[in-house]
Amino acid sequence: MEVPDAINSHDERHWHALYVRSRSEKKVLSQLEDHGYKAYLPLVTQMKQWSDRKKKVEEPLFKSYVFVFSNDKEYIPILNLYGVIKFVCFEKQAVIVPENQILAIKKFVSEYERGDEFKMLNNEELKVGQMVRIINGPLKGLTGRLETIRNKRHLIVYIDVVGQTIPVHIPRAKVEPCGNVN
Repeated sequence: MEVPDAINSHDERHWHALYVRSRSEKKVLSQLEDHGYKAYLPLVTQMKQWSDRKKKVEEPLFKSYVFVFSNDKEYIPILNLYGVIKFVCFEKQAVIVPENQILAIKKFVSEYERGDEFKMLNNEELKVGQMVRIINGPLKGLTGRLETIRNKRHLIVYIDVVGQTIPVHIPRAKVEPCGNVN
């Protein structure tokens, strides 16, 4: 197990991203809360299709990631929880996720759940592989690579968060092209 030099330079608590076992995000969240930690798992409701039925299910927005509000004294106890693989680190330091990013994710999830749509700002055609910029909503200003065009109104864009590339399902109206297809 790779142990970083420290989470923070002191005992102050900050948000951190945990990388967890696949499909164990909810279990890890529950354990963290049971141990008294403040934790956050952004969930979105999606319609899933099986051969015999459709059902709405809650799924993590960021697969295999849970956010925890912690300090360096809590690092080892958190790592010892079942399903936790590691803290997301950069140069052996656990990455601090700024509070405003956690709030932006919460706002994004809230808007996603309400099904908020925005008026199409332009009709430029987008292509898979193209770089796009989010122009509306809580993730405004982030850029990513367009992975999938689900239909004319919804896209899957891969963006870089805490050093990991993750998919974000987003309405077409919230993005604009900002680069060429690679």
